[in-house]
Amino acid sequence: MARRKAVPPRGILKTSTADPSRHRYERFHPTPDLAPYVEHFWLVEWDLRGAAPERAETLPHPNVHMIFQEGRSRIRGPARAKFSTLLEGKGGVFAAKFTPAGFYPFAGVPVSTFADVIVSIRDVFGAEGNELDRAVLAEKSDDARIELIEAFLRARLREPDANVARISEMAYVVAKERDIRKVADLAARYRVNERTLQRLFARYVGVSPKWVIQRYRLHEAAEQLAAQESLDQAALALELGYSDQAHFVRDFKSIIGLSPAAYARSARAQKR
Repeated sequence: MARRKAVPPRGILKTSTADPSRHRYERFHPTPDLAPYVEHFWLVEWDLRGAAPERAETLPHPNVHMIFQEGRSRIRGPARAKFSTLLEGKGGVFAAKFTPAGFYPFAGVPVSTFADVIVSIRDVFGAEGNELDRAVLAEKSDDARIELIEAFLRARLREPDANVARISEMAYVVAKERDIRKVADLAARYRVNERTLQRLFARYVGVSPKWVIQRYRLHEAAEQLAAQESLDQAALALELGYSDQAHFVRDFKSIIGLSPAAYARSARAQKR
């Protein structure tokens, strides 16, 4: 039986009110041999029949998702914009979220090919991708779906590639350590020159190390704005590595669609 993931998810925006009784959200660890490639499996199910539609939004992560959904199965590459979708009626999604560098061994081409792109599973895996899609959607058990996806991935693993674990680790370190504010900081940590780092991230992650650093600093900003009643935004901007508050506000608004002040008000209103 797959183990549920207990660590709270990051990057879920507090931009709308959701009724938890009408949703099911779960995440599951992969089996250990696939942990270098799959961060977790996730599912969302909703039943909003008789209720108003709800918008679900998340900040972008440097990950590829293989998504199974009736009539809409797809592979979604790392996206520079936030993910936003309207949930209505009754439905569900089951997906594999790859580690930051974990999709590369299965794709066989630079993951930058998939940045800001949504393609069909068949486009990447051919007719066998279609067969997997049908098999996963036909199953009702979470464990059975995971077994199908994992068997499919194992059959396609290539020669071991040390860069997969190394590059994923870099992205996770950026996510956890706010003192990494520039590409130079990450390059110094791993003793690699910046040009090499750029090339490795383009091939394995699909987005630049600068993009990863900026997005995870915006994750922190959203978390702090949602959690604290009063926050000095100018101090927060400097703490997250911005040269001034104006650049921080511009980046925050371009991704989230609200200014930091408006987002903080929205998040506080949902707590009441």
